[in-house]
Amino acid sequence: MTTVDYFLRTPTGRTFSLVWVGQLVSTLGSSMTRFGLAIWIFTETGSTMQLSLLILAATLPGVLMSPFAGSLIDRWDRRIAMIVSDAGAAMGTLAIGLLLIAGGLEMWHLYAALAFSSVFGSFQFPAYSAATTMLVPKDQYGRAAGMVQLAGSIGRVASPAVAGIIVVTSGLTALFVIDFITFAVAVGTLAFVRFPNPEKSSTEPVTVAGLLREAKEGLAFVTQRRALLILLLTFSAVNFAFSFQSVLLVPLLLSLTSEATAGFVVSISMVGLVAGSLLMSTWGGTSRRIRDLYVAIGITGAGLILTGLRPSVLLVLVAITVTHVALPVAGGSSQALWQAKVPPSLQGRVFAVRQMFAFAAIPASLLIAGFLAGSVLEPLFADDGSLSGSLGQVFGTGEGRGIAFLLSTMGLAVVAITFVSWRSPAITHFDRDVPDIDTPEAEVAADDAVPARV
Repeated sequence: MTTVDYFLRTPTGRTFSLVWVGQLVSTLGSSMTRFGLAIWIFTETGSTMQLSLLILAATLPGVLMSPFAGSLIDRWDRRIAMIVSDAGAAMGTLAIGLLLIAGGLEMWHLYAALAFSSVFGSFQFPAYSAATTMLVPKDQYGRAAGMVQLAGSIGRVASPAVAGIIVVTSGLTALFVIDFITFAVAVGTLAFVRFPNPEKSSTEPVTVAGLLREAKEGLAFVTQRRALLILLLTFSAVNFAFSFQSVLLVPLLLSLTSEATAGFVVSISMVGLVAGSLLMSTWGGTSRRIRDLYVAIGITGAGLILTGLRPSVLLVLVAITVTHVALPVAGGSSQALWQAKVPPSLQGRVFAVRQMFAFAAIPASLLIAGFLAGSVLEPLFADDGSLSGSLGQVFGTGEGRGIAFLLSTMGLAVVAITFVSWRSPAITHFDRDVPDIDTPEAEVAADDAVPARV
């Protein structure tokens, strides 16, 4: 059965596709709002530190909430968990929009609203992933993961241009109105479908102690399986290293070319994300998902190395485009592996653990990257810097070459982590040591179609 046949012609495939469309629309709205907020922050404050702190406010509460969110997801209908997530995020967006209309929006309002939305956002990835497991058979996991990533990729490519036009023609307030409407679309699609759900993890009354105990069960599932633990730690380390690019890529490009050309390079490279997501959506990966995953991670590391190797705009464009093509393949292969290896009744908790480890690496990398690049390495790679006669002969000297060296070093770290992790016997024999889960719930998702109520 082809991708189109499954996702359009089977009842569970149509249900997944309808939910996917709603989440795509919501992602576009959220991406445009984030871009518009960045414009507003720089206009009002001119401070990159304010932006970093806002990213922290939008990330840290979700990290702290993840263990509780995972436990609740395994207790609830996954569809309800997604509705709660979208509705909570919509309330945060509505609050910011109303304050902006009233002319009273201040920075502390943004911190509070983004933290509020982050708490509810912690439900989204684990619930969506766990629901997908129940809607999609194992041979379609990779394609479904590619489609989910495609939605995010389209948002990242389209949102800056669309948001820029809306801000210029209608103002920032219009973005918040559109974002709230897109949340309503996402909730609306979820309201008209139903998901098959595994047996609930617990029927006991909800208590903090009980939720923590159940969260520990999700963590224990990972720690008791060496291969999954290595995979979790590997991805966390790779996320940490790769997050440096999100901070340093634009400054690197601005040291090489004009603002307009830098924007063009970033936009073109983002098309690689769409290409990689489309590849994963149609191909789905091989039966050796673990090999697909490590090859893709290795390619992203090699791309980072090339990004900073020489002061060439063309080299940066090619390197980051290749990296962006490989990222969805890595993410899709990883998602398919976890869906196949974790019992559906535990997936909310286990996927929340994954989210917590992945997101926890981001704030640290954001803070460290700026400090190392600007305060430490840039002076060392100046024309008369202490490294100009050694490493400067390889990476070049002058503005931006300290940033380039740091990006290449992070790429080398990714390649090294990938190699060391792959050499572990637990990863080499991953499929043997961690067999696929074959449960009645998974069979229901694949064979017993659950129609959408539309």
